[in-house]
Amino acid sequence: MLTLYTIFVIALLFGATILVHELGHFLVARRLGMVIEVFSIGFGPAIWKKKVGDITYKIGLIPFGGYVALPQMDPTGGLALEGKSEKKNLPPAAPWKRLLVSLAGVAGNMILAVILAWIVYLGGQSYAPEQENSLVGFVDPDGAAFEAGVRIGDSIETVNGQSVRTWEDFLVTGALYDDLVLEVRAADGTEKTVAVRTERFLGARYVPGLMPMSYCWVLSVDAGSSADRAGIRPRDRIVELNGVRLYSREHLIQQVAECRDKAVPVLIEREGTPLTLEVTPAYEEATKKVRIGVVFNTLDVKRPMAQIKTHAFLIVRLLRALLTPGQSRAAAQAVGGPVAIFGMFWLYVQGSFLMALWFTGMLNVNLAIINILPIPVLDGGHLMFALWEAVTRRPPSARIVNALMNIFAALIIALFALLLYRDTVRMILPFFRGEPVEVVATNGAPVAVEAPAGPEAEHGAESP
Repeated sequence: MLTLYTIFVIALLFGATILVHELGHFLVARRLGMVIEVFSIGFGPAIWKKKVGDITYKIGLIPFGGYVALPQMDPTGGLALEGKSEKKNLPPAAPWKRLLVSLAGVAGNMILAVILAWIVYLGGQSYAPEQENSLVGFVDPDGAAFEAGVRIGDSIETVNGQSVRTWEDFLVTGALYDDLVLEVRAADGTEKTVAVRTERFLGARYVPGLMPMSYCWVLSVDAGSSADRAGIRPRDRIVELNGVRLYSREHLIQQVAECRDKAVPVLIEREGTPLTLEVTPAYEEATKKVRIGVVFNTLDVKRPMAQIKTHAFLIVRLLRALLTPGQSRAAAQAVGGPVAIFGMFWLYVQGSFLMALWFTGMLNVNLAIINILPIPVLDGGHLMFALWEAVTRRPPSARIVNALMNIFAALIIALFALLLYRDTVRMILPFFRGEPVEVVATNGAPVAVEAPAGPEAEHGAESP
């Protein structure tokens, strides 16, 4: 259910994303002495507004964006957006001022993204493994990848001839093809080539049954359990079980199940010091699982700038795929609109507040990069017109600018309507029918696959 808490968090974080973008434009324009008519969060009829001095502040009924009405930024001749006659003859701002104001919105989103990345990083205590690897942490033994020869501990070196260094590289590259040829290096150093087929999931494609490397950090220990009796404590990291090096939490779960009712050694790290203990996995009737009695901390996070880099890589890779023959169709299927964004927010808020913050950071980076594209109705369009005037010493033709603005406005409205329709078919209608909902990741990767790049879930994945 979409609780009041969920609605509040979504409204708060999405509203903050819009606010910092528009506030960037507003503050720089005001600092440069430009005329400001309206500062609006949202579009359409105002549900609240107040005039302070010459500026009208308002909240619009349609929450998918906002704007700052700056008549001197208008590339068609400096007409006021609100149409006030006394402002129609304002001279346009100098090109350098328009450049700074256009970049300020993007800067606002990037600053917020960095702040959120630090919060997520500090909140997660950096429980993630080293970032620069593409190690397979788990392979479903009943899946096609296992049958093809992929094993736990393998390092994926290339995908269809393209080199990959991280799990994100593998996800994003693999999401664009139906069939993959993987060059893999096994844990013992041997190399092998495997062919796997992807499946469609959440709007993109992925290899089922494969999961990345993760660490087995202990969040809590059940009182009286085998782990408790052995002396395992919260914040310990389980490294080996019964002599088997562990590559993921799923790998540990698998090994625990295989050691039912056996007293086996477990190697842990406690504050960097290795320690060998002994546990006896046992079947629990209540959970119907074989367990040792620990709960994992599953909050995997990257360092702040690594988060920003990953966010940027995903959207840039998606944009490039949209322009690449053979990849554009798959990439287009992975694009979501406003409904998908709110759907993704809903999923992440259900996981934890930190997960929602991580997704908000990704959304801010996405918004910054998209807005900087040289499209007339976006900030990048204003940059393009200002640069043209700075270089040629004359403003672009008002007739051409008007035509471009109208054409691209119509295209964006049409795209918005198309995405709204597609998201409705994928998400809203199935929800009311009680059917499985297909959520499309707005960054071109499935949320269930891409989430480990940021937080996976709040503390609570139990070890059987």
